[in-house]
Amino acid sequence: MPLDNAQLLERFNARLPATGILFGTKVLEVDQAANRVRMSFEIDERFTNPRGIVQGGIVTSLLDDAAAFAGIVALGEPGFISSMELKTSFFAPAMLGTLYAEGRCLKMGRSTCFLEADLTDGDGKLLARLTSSAIPIRSDQKPKLVERASA
Repeated sequence: MPLDNAQLLERFNARLPATGILFGTKVLEVDQAANRVRMSFEIDERFTNPRGIVQGGIVTSLLDDAAAFAGIVALGEPGFISSMELKTSFFAPAMLGTLYAEGRCLKMGRSTCFLEADLTDGDGKLLARLTSSAIPIRSDQKPKLVERASA
């Protein structure tokens, strides 16, 4: 029986990829009808360049995670999303604190999917956008996830 949005949200937040733990990721919303997820990240000085701006590779990693989660939602069956190509456009500097991402699966095919994710700050200002083509991998293999520590 397929999981509903609330069940997926609970599952995503209970066990995350290692980057999810590192970046203080929280999945805020899952919308299966729109193939979309909303996430937040808690970013501290470990992820900044010497000017105090979040390093571009970190921004890309946050967006790649959001896009992949949207792809997993769109896949609709057990599996993974493997990036083939990524492009990140930077519009404004990302600063420390809570950042937000919305990941969207634009098209899910048998061998390729097209993903997009936006990163915003707490005021909703668009900081960066990632576009990605990826390979949907349908598999019952268990992912290597990390149990989120209890608060």
